[in-house]
Amino acid sequence: MSPGGDGWPSAAYQTLKAAGVRQVAFVPDAGLTELIRRCEEDREIRAVSLTTEEEGVAMLAGAWLGGQRGVLLMQSSGVGNCVNMLALNQECRIPLLALITMRGTYGEGNPWQVPMGQAAGRALALAGVIVHEVGRADEVGPTLAAAARLAFDSRRAAAVLVDQRVIGSKAFAR
Repeated sequence: MSPGGDGWPSAAYQTLKAAGVRQVAFVPDAGLTELIRRCEEDREIRAVSLTTEEEGVAMLAGAWLGGQRGVLLMQSSGVGNCVNMLALNQECRIPLLALITMRGTYGEGNPWQVPMGQAAGRALALAGVIVHEVGRADEVGPTLAAAARLAFDSRRAAAVLVDQRVIGSKAFAR
């Protein structure tokens, strides 16, 4: 169990609060439901549901330019939607913090999730994002804190990839 008693979403939420995050951009995802709920209920955080993940890259660049820190929450399948947009962060030295729940890896039952799940970390790294992978629930908080410090203090893009061992794999009905 993480601080707060209810697993990694609690640790992630507490870490984001401690890092001064005030804007949360997300595409709804079952693996992020509890964290999204906590952010939506927090009156100090502006939580925005996106149509597509790359909107979050632009939204959080605007947040930074307006003096606020933010985080992009998404599933690994959305990484491909962001790759071109990540040039904004790379070239303009605008920080980006992303928390990504992985699909297409450990025990995946949906064949459509496998290609991007296998490529997400490499795609992000090739786009200039510093990638941190987490394989245990108790690592989410500390890893997210380190990624936030790196992103906001060095003005770089950093992503924490939360493995399916942490969020659980899903069956696929054919």
